Amino acid sequence: MGRINWVGLRTLYLKEVQRFAKVATQTVLAPVITTLLFLAIFSLAFGGGARITWDVPFSVFLAPGLIMMAIAQNAFANTSSSILISKIQGNIVDILMPPLSPAEMMVGFTLAGVTRGVVVSVSVAVGMAIFVPMTVHSGLAIVFFCLSASLMMSLIGLITGLWADKFDHLSAITNFVVTPLSFLSGTFYSIDRLPEWIQAIAHANPFFYMIDGFRFGFLGMSDSPVLRGALIIAAVDVALWILCQRLIAKGYKLKA
Repeated sequence: MGRINWVGLRTLYLKEVQRFAKVATQTVLAPVITTLLFLAIFSLAFGGGARITWDVPFSVFLAPGLIMMAIAQNAFANTSSSILISKIQGNIVDILMPPLSPAEMMVGFTLAGVTRGVVVSVSVAVGMAIFVPMTVHSGLAIVFFCLSASLMMSLIGLITGLWADKFDHLSAITNFVVTPLSFLSGTFYSIDRLPEWIQAIAHANPFFYMIDGFRFGFLGMSDSPVLRGALIIAAVDVALWILCQRLIAKGYKLKA
């Protein structure tokens, strides 16, 4: 098969994509509806079109953050749920037995998570464009932060799926780590309004940089230098990539 098992990698990737595509109502449509509800509720709660943030209507400021929040949650859910369900059902052996290297397994799972993140982002953006004027300042920034954030959350989901033994563990990471970090990273506000010590905490949160950079792609404004945010996200992705590959290579909670 050569140095890379392209057939096995492609098969694993397609399996994971078809897994979420078959329940698109839950995996794609539901995030669109949920995000639009967030947009409506927070826009009305904070003064509707009368409130201005960064010299733009609040709904325009809010939209990119909500799209990135949907990307993060769905990319994470795709890999974490797939690994955990396979472990619980006992069919993880069907993935371990084929001649797939740890790197190939990781690529297959994470690329499917990235795919779901991108599909959800496009779907949410199209839905929001009906209600909010969406402008594009830097297509490169939008694509980079969308892909890098999807990769980061897919890798975090993969680590969580390996570590978790039951759905309670998965729910704990979702409810106490992913959701709070998403909400407290500038999704609904600009951190320059916060006290300096809280801003320092926010700058230690990688979720802040992926939301801030993604918002820059639409509005051309950001709370921190976009290049620094891109480098931080890239460094986190590399670190998570190495960690995931080592965990899979060791068979962490995969092999008896």
